[in-house]
Amino acid sequence: MQVFNFTQPLNFMRYKWVAIILSAILVLGSFVSIATKGINWGLDFTGGTVIEVGFAKPADLPAVRQTLTDVGYGDAVVQLFGTSRDVLIRIPLRTDVDQSTLGDSVIKALNSMQADAVTMRRIEFVGPSVGEELKQDGGLAMLVALIGILLYVSMRFEWRLSIGAVLSLFHDVIITMGLFSILQLEFDLTVLAAILALIGYSINDTIVVFDRIRESFRKLRDTSVAETINDAITSTLNRTVITSLTTVLVLIVLFYMGGALIHGFATALLFGIVIGTYSSIYVASAIAETLGISREDMLPPPPVEKEGENTDALM
Repeated sequence: MQVFNFTQPLNFMRYKWVAIILSAILVLGSFVSIATKGINWGLDFTGGTVIEVGFAKPADLPAVRQTLTDVGYGDAVVQLFGTSRDVLIRIPLRTDVDQSTLGDSVIKALNSMQADAVTMRRIEFVGPSVGEELKQDGGLAMLVALIGILLYVSMRFEWRLSIGAVLSLFHDVIITMGLFSILQLEFDLTVLAAILALIGYSINDTIVVFDRIRESFRKLRDTSVAETINDAITSTLNRTVITSLTTVLVLIVLFYMGGALIHGFATALLFGIVIGTYSSIYVASAIAETLGISREDMLPPPPVEKEGENTDALM
């Protein structure tokens, strides 16, 4: 299936400095937001109690918040969960509250505010030590994934391409985390899983482009470095666009039909795939060109003559 059929390569590298400056601004903005606003860690990482309750009629969230404030849970986060009758209550870890009776006290308070009974759907508790351990393990998982990819790409490609690939991965991860920081979206285990999946998706896209760049350097002899890179990216554009579009369609269905539990997962991947596709086309290749990659770097090494071998006879 051919989505695009270009007779001439597109001049992607013409805008490489625009892309690099834009990416630098986005990464810097993400760092600033993470440093100032922080990450809205979910209870998976901070510890606390999650209570899902069901109402007979559409829930009045302001009234629910006020009721919880009146009984001493003013720091609770209250939000709809799927439908207008399902409510999710997140209560941060409290040392002055008995966790075994927390659910009963919340249900009792909510039942006192209306005639129709409020039912508890589920209750989950995460201890502080478990949450801190999950945060450390999650960060370690991302670090190990990036180091492993760095080692793999370093063995497969010339070092300038390797640096471009790894920097584009950091670019994708930081900007995606910056989005969650700026919008203060909850960062839980599903979002961490989405970022790990994004790392694999992005590096796969980048490797396809880099493989074609290496082939183009060896095939095209009378073109400049920028023209060779443009030819390689253009020739893989159909594959890149089709892969991204089909993945995005699935994620849109997950976002709208999968329920509130995986909204964070779908959001992280939807945004990450857009950023990852952009970085595979512009950031990784632009960094490699800026570092001075050349055709000579891509050519295979000359054959080594064995001592005493008569090369004239072989010819």
